[in-house]
Amino acid sequence: MVTPLKNRTSDEQEPALPLRFDAAWKSTDVSVADARAAVRALLARAGHHPGHRPSQDAQLVVSELVTNALRHAPGPGGLALEVSPETGVLRIAVRDSSPRPPVLPGHDARRVGGHGLHLVIRLCGRLQTFVHGTGKQVVAHCRLHPPGAPEHGSL
Repeated sequence: MVTPLKNRTSDEQEPALPLRFDAAWKSTDVSVADARAAVRALLARAGHHPGHRPSQDAQLVVSELVTNALRHAPGPGGLALEVSPETGVLRIAVRDSSPRPPVLPGHDARRVGGHGLHLVIRLCGRLQTFVHGTGKQVVAHCRLHPPGAPEHGSL
């Protein structure tokens, strides 16, 4: 569910409400493309152009985290997105059914696969894992340019 961004006048002191999206799944029949589309739609509602680099980076991070959850922890899971207009940060949280934290393999340019978490950390700065009784939640924060500000690096 996406919470609409409230219109405010410039003299109001109350901060803008964050925009949110939540999805849950029971098995591995989840579309990673749908997860990317959810990020695009949420960021567009917050004023971030889908063709600009921060939006594309966020789509890549979501794609990697959801793919890892589906590959390494088949079963129930979920995706929660929250964009805070005032801070310009997208919070990405992916839940899965495995209590094992993600493993960051050593760099090996010859290896096929195993590079996704390196990309996520490069784009977000850090990755947090919270273990729960029924699995874990992996959280990343992507910095976005403030809406309306020029964004550099569009592809």
